[in-house]
Amino acid sequence: MPDSMMVFDRKAVRRHRDRASATLSTADFLFREAAVRVADRLNDVTRRFGLGLNVGCRHGELVQELGAASKVDHLLQCDFSPRMAMKAAATAPTFAADEEFLPIAEQSLDLVISNLSLHWVNDLPGAMVQLRRALRPDGLFLATLFGGETLKELRACLIEAESQITGGASPRVSPFVDVRDAGGLLNRAGFALPVVDADAITVTYADPLRLLADLRAMGETNAVHERSKRFLRRDVLGRALQLYMDRFADARGRAVATFQIVTLTGWAPHTSQQQALRPGSAKARLADALTTTEIALDEKAPKPT
Repeated sequence: MPDSMMVFDRKAVRRHRDRASATLSTADFLFREAAVRVADRLNDVTRRFGLGLNVGCRHGELVQELGAASKVDHLLQCDFSPRMAMKAAATAPTFAADEEFLPIAEQSLDLVISNLSLHWVNDLPGAMVQLRRALRPDGLFLATLFGGETLKELRACLIEAESQITGGASPRVSPFVDVRDAGGLLNRAGFALPVVDADAITVTYADPLRLLADLRAMGETNAVHERSKRFLRRDVLGRALQLYMDRFADARGRAVATFQIVTLTGWAPHTSQQQALRPGSAKARLADALTTTEIALDEKAPKPT
């Protein structure tokens, strides 16, 4: 992979997830909340799926949320972390695999789901192309990932604190996909009928240190390739925590943390799907519907009397 696409240190991503496999159950509330949303979206689809794949399964919280009422006849799981995959094996057949190089045959799946995992992929468009190719025609792709507003408070405080004390700043919080770009990702990957939406979950903590502890327990700590390899200085951390409480505490004095969840939905193209009409093929005039006069582009509107 070209260096220009190496946003994340994938070895660090795997190391963080391996470590978090032992602590995830103490801080998995976001993953479970997002899993509820994925399950609700899937249950709204009026069809069944023969074979599905859950990409980035962690402990299998999404399979657990789907439960016995699942619309998937056979669901496989995979995770980048071998230790996570071992934990998830109790919920469904599971294997360890890199999301950037999935060992999945083309047109072998009816469904691909992913819950807050794909934001750690370097070549996200390329990974989504792989997933689209793995789907049979009219197969469904449904995923959540963290959006650009995630941890905006922590990011701002760390940057300002480090700049004040050291005169510079290195990436301390991973970048996330901008919701405005998410629809373009689906289009570039070749999905039909793309839909993107986002909403924010606000979590409060008595102390920002608890937020940092939860991120570590979740396996969501900084893995940016260009991050500083040195530990964050104590004085920088102290200043960042002070800024956090000064600027982002609520009326009860609790630190507010924002997590933006972006949901992506797309379908592998199929001839049965709705198609956009050809320009000029409309059989009714908008002017008639609005009971007004149609004016050609090369004409000037009459002056009001």
